[in-house]
Amino acid sequence: MKKVVVFIIALLFFSQVGCTKSIRYSEEEIKGFSPAIQEHIKSGEVVLGMIPQQVRYAWGSPDSLKILEPFEGKTREEWIYSTLGVVETKLLLFFDGKLIYMK
Repeated sequence: MKKVVVFIIALLFFSQVGCTKSIRYSEEEIKGFSPAIQEHIKSGEVVLGMIPQQVRYAWGSPDSLKILEPFEGKTREEWIYSTLGVVETKLLLFFDGKLIYMK
C-alpha cells in the first residue's frame, strides 16, 4: 500500500513539473506591445483585448483550437487550455482577432 501512495505522489509531482511553463518569447518579440501588455505576458496573465499572439506569449499554444463560423464577416476562434494534475480548463473566445471572453 505504501508503494502505491509513493507512486501516486511521484506521478502527481512529475505531472506538475511537466506542466511548468517556460518563457515563450524574447524581450525583442514583445517590445512593440504596450507596457501593460508586456507586464501581463511576463506574469503569465491573459486579459481581455489581447490578440492571439499575445496570449500565446503568455500561456503558450492552446491544447485545442477551433475555428468557428464567421459572424458578420468577422473571424471567431475558440481556444481551450487544459491543466493536467489539477483538472482545470480555460475557454477563450476571440472575435475579429481580439480576446473577448474567458471562462
